Amino acid sequence: MTDRVQCVVEGGVADVRLNRPEKINALDDEMFDALLRTAVSLRGRADVRAVVLSGNGRGFCAGLDLEAFRAMAGGRAFRPADADARAATIDVGGDPELSRGQRTVMAFRQLPVPVIAAVHGAALGGGLQLALGAHIRIVAPDASLGLLEMRWGITPDMCGTQLLPSLIGPERALEMMLAARVLDGAEAARIGLASTVSDEPLRTARALADLVAQRNPDAVRALLGMVGIDSFTEGLAGERAAMRSIVGSPAQRAAAAANLGR
Repeated sequence: MTDRVQCVVEGGVADVRLNRPEKINALDDEMFDALLRTAVSLRGRADVRAVVLSGNGRGFCAGLDLEAFRAMAGGRAFRPADADARAATIDVGGDPELSRGQRTVMAFRQLPVPVIAAVHGAALGGGLQLALGAHIRIVAPDASLGLLEMRWGITPDMCGTQLLPSLIGPERALEMMLAARVLDGAEAARIGLASTVSDEPLRTARALADLVAQRNPDAVRALLGMVGIDSFTEGLAGERAAMRSIVGSPAQRAAAAANLGR
């Protein structure tokens, strides 16, 4: 898409990589813009069945560029005045009042295919919030994950205050954010912040994505819509609706026949 984000689609899997390795993929205006546009471009591609999100270089994403915090400390605007306005012109669906950071996270969260974050090195602040927007997180044992905004006198503002409690519970999430605590990959997996610890998170994420790419895409899309629904009643209704629409479809019959063939 741009130099800031690399995106290659192969075998039904979109390999999306943050590409600012000299800054540990820190989020600047160009990175936000590239991530938004990449996610929106993937939304309309029928050949994409799964997305693997990772970072080039030493880490996944170190969070907001330090220049932004220097600007805040100096009382200056930390991004161009029209940054949110520019982001609002990129249609990600959902609430039109979302900020640029929220739109970036939700653009991946709302993709109709699973997004798997492969996390190594630093995933801090906005970087962790970007990973929280993925449906699944696979982390290296020595990865560093934390929401450090309180150290800078601010609060997480890229969906982190909502996504983190949904994974690890409100009390634990509040403690983690207030203390600006950094976890390694093993602890992140232990408390439910990540699903899997792997010495090679990118390879593990790709293997899972390749498996997903072989599944009935209608069933995958329906499953994404059901898992995580707050209302138990709505979730059960979603199960019934999914079965009514999927059973007997060409894709479902092909999947069943392939499995019988094994």
